[in-house]
Amino acid sequence: MIRNIISAVLLLISVTLSFKHAWDTIYYKSNPESVKMMESLGISETFIPYLAVASIAVGVLLLIPSTFFLGNMLNAILVVMIMGLALRAGNYRIALMEIPFLILPLAIIWLKYPFKFK
Repeated sequence: MIRNIISAVLLLISVTLSFKHAWDTIYYKSNPESVKMMESLGISETFIPYLAVASIAVGVLLLIPSTFFLGNMLNAILVVMIMGLALRAGNYRIALMEIPFLILPLAIIWLKYPFKFK
């Protein structure tokens, strides 16, 4: 029971973060700090819409039981990609800040989908 509650809370956090990141990615020009960070990571303006679509896809996939694992794997891949870009740019701070966001989908996979429909 407690495992399902923890899994549900982590799932809600992950879905919320996914949609928030998608929203922030779509409207990145209104936040000068986001523009600066994306430029420092070497993310081009043509790639930004693809990141937003991937973030929305992660949020939707996490909510569907049959695509739960795929959503978490895509989320982990996106986080590793950001970490790799940060390390390539020499920005170790961003890479280290992404570690909890890498642990989150892996922990959710381990805890399994919290809602069992029979």
